[in-house]
Amino acid sequence: MFKEMGQIMGLMRNLPKMQASMQEMQAKLALISVEGTAGGGLVTAKVNGRMEVTGLTISDEAMKLNDREMLADLIVAATNVALTKAREQVALESSRLAQELGLPLPAGGLPGFPS
Repeated sequence: MFKEMGQIMGLMRNLPKMQASMQEMQAKLALISVEGTAGGGLVTAKVNGRMEVTGLTISDEAMKLNDREMLADLIVAATNVALTKAREQVALESSRLAQELGLPLPAGGLPGFPS
């Protein structure tokens, strides 16, 4: 019990550093930008580290196909590829921050992010 209290007190002492690091992390997340493509480059989606879609490019070739259903599928696929890449980048940055702060990560990494 006393060991756990000591760990909590250690975390409390590091609180200002942790808060500053979290603010730095939020700024880094905003800078992360990844792309996902589908259909051999017919559609490209851009996503940031906050999991926001920031761009979508549909090639002229995709528009010429005149197939709404296929285009919708390509948009979904490209967006999912980009989101997967963004999650991987966020997990990497988060684990780096946790190591810097000396925080233990749960087994298997952060919940919701690939390890």
